[in-house]
Amino acid sequence: MSHRPQQPDPVPEGAVPEPGQDLPAPGAAEARGAEGPGPDAAGGPALRHDEDEAAALAELEDRWRRALADLDNLRKRQAREMERERAAERARTAAALLPVIDNLELALSHAEADPGTIVEGVRAVRDQAVDALARLGYERRAETGVPFDPARHEVVGVVDDPEAEPGTVVQVLRPGYGDTGNQLRPVAVTVARRG
Repeated sequence: MSHRPQQPDPVPEGAVPEPGQDLPAPGAAEARGAEGPGPDAAGGPALRHDEDEAAALAELEDRWRRALADLDNLRKRQAREMERERAAERARTAAALLPVIDNLELALSHAEADPGTIVEGVRAVRDQAVDALARLGYERRAETGVPFDPARHEVVGVVDDPEAEPGTVVQVLRPGYGDTGNQLRPVAVTVARRG
């Protein structure tokens, strides 16, 4: 027979020991291979893990809401800036046309005194308007004898012209303004018939 003192049965976790029964020493559960307090124990690892996840989730939600607010503010600021740019461009365009209107009024006021000057006045006003369009990025296009280009020209008619190369512009019926990538209006032309 062994004379070793008999070990008392361990007290189940969470049970209240009977009077006179010794409590297990701290760390005894870990020594026996137990995993520590369960998820319901106050302050246990599972509770701390849930709190960490909740805090991380709250931080992510906060960052997401801030990003949405920043995006909304950016959209509003962009809309305000676009409206300011449109207004400024309208003002620049109108300012470019004001001298044209002034000269038309001047030509009309002198028309009664000398009807011959009206032609000169209207021509000068036209040149001023063409110059204003050129400054806005729309150069006048009215060349004849150039090859037909569907990106720049609009064919209004096809004619037989023995002196012109086939497929070239013979006559400009209405000038165009601007280049291919920035065109206000194409040139209306008649083109020599191809052989």
